[in-house]
This record gives sequence, structure tokens and C-alpha cells, in this order.
Amino acid sequence: MESALIVSCTKKNSAFFTEMLSAASLNQIVTLQSCGEARRLLLECNFDLVIINAPLHDESGENLARHIASKGISQVILVVNSEYFEEVSAVTEDDGVLTITKPIDRAVFWSALKLAKSAQNRIKLMQAKNSKLKQKIEDIRIVDLAKCILISYLSLSEQQAHRYIEKQAMDMRTTKRAVAEGILKTYEN
Repeated sequence: MESALIVSCTKKNSAFFTEMLSAASLNQIVTLQSCGEARRLLLECNFDLVIINAPLHDESGENLARHIASKGISQVILVVNSEYFEEVSAVTEDDGVLTITKPIDRAVFWSALKLAKSAQNRIKLMQAKNSKLKQKIEDIRIVDLAKCILISYLSLSEQQAHRYIEKQAMDMRTTKRAVAEGILKTYEN
């Protein structure tokens, strides 16, 4: 984790969270005092971690936490009064929001921070795998389209078209996708 957003209407709690995050080697820390400010900022940029100290002046913070968590980009820690913990936790945990109680215990907060970091790392790995899979699917789609063009324009069988693309890729020391894109450009008119 590199960046964090703290949403808290009290300077004392903002200072506590900033101190804890600095100790955890987070470089970029932004502090805001309302949900409205946070929503506007989140339209412009993303954060690895968002800490919401509820309640806030304009909202309880629960809806903001659920909204951010639903995007799947940021880890969210929601800090609530102990008397509301069970109720709020029951609503937000399905969305992946980590909920902790006030008064804030340093050890509990540190554990929540470690859990959030671990979950963030896992999400980033899954996003990287997802991106690779999307790229493979796109490569296959383009190669298949090129094969269809070879079949229709050169009257090749599917096996012959596949072999042609593979052989061209080996001979030219390039990828099958690059060969397929060349075929598509040649026959697109």
C-alpha cells in the first residue's frame, strides 16, 4: 500500500490515523473532514486504503464505506462507536469493509491495517491475472479472425490457416497476434 485517505471530522483522530499509517510506511496520506469531500476526491483519484471515522458531519460514513468497497479498488476500514458496531458490521461486512470499534485500540487498529494490506495485495495479484487473461482472450480472438479471413480469401482449411499463422510467427520471430494483425490489415479493404 502506498496511498491512504482518512475521512474524519476530528483532528485528534486524523492525527492518530496519520501517525499509524506513517509507521506502516504509507507515503501519501490525504485527510478530509466530510463524505462529500471524499466522494468528490475519489472521482479524481484512487487510494489503496480509505479510513472512515464515523459518524461524520454530513453522513454516518457507512454508505460511503460500502460505496468505496463496491468499486473493489480500495480497502476500507470503518471506525464506529462500540454501541453501533454489531449493527454496522452486519451491513458492511458483505461488501468487504473492515469495521473496528471506538475507542480505538492501537493493537486492534494495527491488526486491521495488516489485514487490509494483505487483502489489497491479493486484489492486485488477481487484477494482474485478470488483465493477463483478458489479453490472452483478445489475442485468441484476433488470431481466430485472421484464420477466418485466410479461410475465406485463400480457401484454406482451419488447420492450414492455423499452421500458416504459426509458421509466419516462427519465421518472423514475432507473436501469432502480430502476424494476425498483419493479415487483418492486408485484407481489411
